[in-house]
Parts: sequence; structure tokens; C-alpha cells
Amino acid sequence: MVDKFITLSTLRRVTQFFAFIILVYGSLFFSTFYTTDKLTNALPALSCAYDMAGSDYCVLIPLQHQIDHRVSLGVMGKIDLMQSLLPTIITLATFFALIVILNKAFCGWLCPLGFFQEVINYIGNRIGIKQIKSLSFSLVKKIRPIKWVLLLVLIFIFPLLTGLGFLGHELGSSFCAICPSRILTTLAVGDSSQVFIDNSTPLYLTLSIIADTLFGLMIALALFVRQPFCRICPILPMQSIFKKFGLLRLVKNGSSKCENCGQCVKACPMDIYELQDSKENKNITHQDCTLCGRCVEFCPDNEVLSLKYAPLTIFKSSNEQFKKRLKIEKWIEK
Repeated sequence: MVDKFITLSTLRRVTQFFAFIILVYGSLFFSTFYTTDKLTNALPALSCAYDMAGSDYCVLIPLQHQIDHRVSLGVMGKIDLMQSLLPTIITLATFFALIVILNKAFCGWLCPLGFFQEVINYIGNRIGIKQIKSLSFSLVKKIRPIKWVLLLVLIFIFPLLTGLGFLGHELGSSFCAICPSRILTTLAVGDSSQVFIDNSTPLYLTLSIIADTLFGLMIALALFVRQPFCRICPILPMQSIFKKFGLLRLVKNGSSKCENCGQCVKACPMDIYELQDSKENKNITHQDCTLCGRCVEFCPDNEVLSLKYAPLTIFKSSNEQFKKRLKIEKWIEK
């Protein structure tokens, strides 16, 4: 009986839960506190340094600080350019090494904010809120560039211009100022200091209003839309730059076996319509893919989709698995 409910999604949910506990409450296990003794300081997922009990924080935090306080000095010629770039190079190298190990699965399996949105969506479904199963392809295409704009402007341009003196110090860590993970992870450990309206300067006032609004909007949307913030998260394009080097990947053998039924797209929480395109033995890990594996679970065709780690196939689609998932979905609905 238990085996009937053991699926890839079950394993992922358990992993997400324990990852949330470790990343958000890590000091209880690793005796860490704020910036001391963190695991990597360059996590490819949104876990925040403002969480004083956390065991790690995301790569976007050091990048903004390094560009603001170090790279800008090198650009102005106040210190050697290579010396100013070295901390950023180390941060990106650490990030690259982690992407090689798990690729974009950091989003689908480990990100605290991603897990939180899935829980909210589940609650919305359970209390009877009408769900939007999939966004249209035209809307998805309009949303996709936003994450690249956020990465370029908030992570690189604003911190650099702040360090050069063209912008106020409020924008030195502009993404952190509005990031929903900052509010989520601090609230999770009982710290409400990040949910406030900062009126010390007009710009801080604007940023705090945006942050609180974005957090509330994310919760509201997550009740009926899958992964609303993940679609614009700048971590995804950061990962996409290095994704071809990742050992874990999504592969499609769509020759004559694929019936183009569209089940993979329906199952995908990120509405990646390209999944149903014909591909033969090719890595199809899309820039929006979080490697959650739902498309593989819900593919009814044997060995069309698979999750591979280097040359090893760790999970592949099958008609038997598809029927099993449908039975579970019907049981959950009842």
C-alpha cells in the first residue's frame, strides 16, 4: 500500500521540507550565526542572509556587495582591477561548482521560497480556490524576459552605479531590498523586523513598500498560480548561464515514441511549452526548468523523458508510472 504513494514527487517534497529546515534553521544543527561558518555563501537558491539562524545564503547577496564595494573601486582605479574582481570571481566559481553538481535542481528541490510557494498553492487547492493549471504560451513568453532584466539591473547595474556614486547607497543591494525570501525566512524564525515601512529616506520608503507588496502579491498569486515568483527570479538566469555544465539534466528521446500528448507541459509548474517539441536523445533543460521531474512522472510514453546524472539514468518516464500518478492525483482530489 505504501509503495503506491512513493513517487519522485514524494521524494522531492520530503527533500524540500528538510532543505527548508536546514537552510532556514541551520544554526540549530551547525552552530552557525549570520555570516560565520556558512556552508557556501553562494547558494544557487533564494535563502537569505537576513535570517540570522540560517545555514547558508544565496549567491545574489555577495555579488551585490562585491560589485558595490569592490568592483566599483577597481573601475574607478582606486585599487587594482584584478584585485577588485577576485572576490566576485571566487563567488562565481563556487556558484559554478554547485551548478555542476546539481544544476537547476537547487530551485526545484532545495529553494526555501520555491517550497513555500508550492505549500501555498496546495493550500489554495485544498480550500477550493479555482486553480489556473497553465498560463498561455503568449503570456509565458512575455514574463520570461523579466528575470533577465532583474538580474542585469538589480544585481549588476544598480550596485555598480551605487559604488561609483551615481546612485544612493539604498540601491547597493537593490534586489535584497525587495526579495520575498528576506521576509519569508526572517518571519520563519520569528523575526518580524523585515516586515516594515522604512521611512528613513524616500528611496528606502519606496523599496520597503515594493518589498511588502511583492511578498503579499506572491502569496495571493500562489493560491491559484503555480510558482509565481519563480518565473521572474534572477537565480534562474544565473543558473542558465552555466546549465550546460551541470551533470544533472533533463533528456528527451522524442523520436517515434513521443505522441505529443502535452501531458509534460500540463505537469510542468513553469509552463515550459518547449517540452513537447520533438527532440531525439537531447538535453532539453530549459532556462526556466527547475528539474523538479514532474514532466517525467506525467509522461505516458516509455523512456521518452528522463532525468540523467552524467551518463546514468536516474529516473525515466513509463506508462506504468503515468497511471500510478493519475491514481494518486484522483485520490488527492477526493
